Amino acid sequence: MNEYFHRRRNINVLFLGGAKRVAFAEQLIKAGKEYGMEVSVFSHELDNCEPIASVGKIIVGSKYSSPEIDAELDGIIEDNDINVVLPFIDPAIEVAARCRNRHVNVFVPVSDADVAHDMFDKVLAARLFDSHRIPVPETYTPGSIKYPAILKPRCGSASQGIIIATDEADLRLAKRSIDEYLIQRYVPEREEYTVDCYVGMQDGEVKCAVPRLRMATAGGEVTKTETRHLPLLEEMAWRTLKMLRLQGAVTLQFIRDLETGHFLLMEVNPRLGGGVICSIYAGANIAKMILEESIGFNAIPAKIWHEGVLMTRYMKEVVFFNDKIL
Repeated sequence: MNEYFHRRRNINVLFLGGAKRVAFAEQLIKAGKEYGMEVSVFSHELDNCEPIASVGKIIVGSKYSSPEIDAELDGIIEDNDINVVLPFIDPAIEVAARCRNRHVNVFVPVSDADVAHDMFDKVLAARLFDSHRIPVPETYTPGSIKYPAILKPRCGSASQGIIIATDEADLRLAKRSIDEYLIQRYVPEREEYTVDCYVGMQDGEVKCAVPRLRMATAGGEVTKTETRHLPLLEEMAWRTLKMLRLQGAVTLQFIRDLETGHFLLMEVNPRLGGGVICSIYAGANIAKMILEESIGFNAIPAKIWHEGVLMTRYMKEVVFFNDKIL
């Protein structure tokens, strides 16, 4: 294995919407150095002044909803000899999955496009979870809402546009048709958990499923989190990954109802989450797993990882002037 790594000296990785994922880029670069490889990071963005420029090269391009996006990414992959493509925002997931189908020699650790599509639509996802008997909060139709309820835009992300409704009057806060929301029972007494997962692209083996308690968030991003060994939640995560045919990097979102003790699945994001760095330091090195699989080896499972690894985050400035980083 080491001989192969030493023969291949360079790995070019393309982030899709990796604007703030500097820490993960650093983990990829670090993992590459352990095997004598140089990892170069490129990131496809709407703006060339993003923090990722501090560790990689930004390529300014179109929105992921653009009709030209597939052809645009094909050119970027060709021009920059890209070996790995990683999506970091929801709209990029299906784009990455289509990219995998077109570029068989490029490693893209994501689920199939149809699976990604269902996960991005919260209403479709909730129906899918229910059909597989994965525990979720009670889901309501617009005519059968019980309060308190939580309304989530069916195609939203980063916790934007969410409404907590305690009575019918709160529904006036909705900025779109009520049919455009996933409506579920709101659980006020709860803990929120993220499970960082990686499923091998070659063998379908779950390489890791590490629960983290979400202790503080800002704008949908976790700012304080701690790893926890929770066998029941880990088993639920493994079952969810298998039932939904998920692959590659996956971030699962659960809550624990503190009144009943039950874990309930809230969302499946078939991509890397921002807080995955905590799980990497705990011993589930997903960055290394991605590199291992990108050169044709089965990733080594993280059978042992540490509980009680706490991560906090802070803002750090990246300053641009005249197209240079100061």
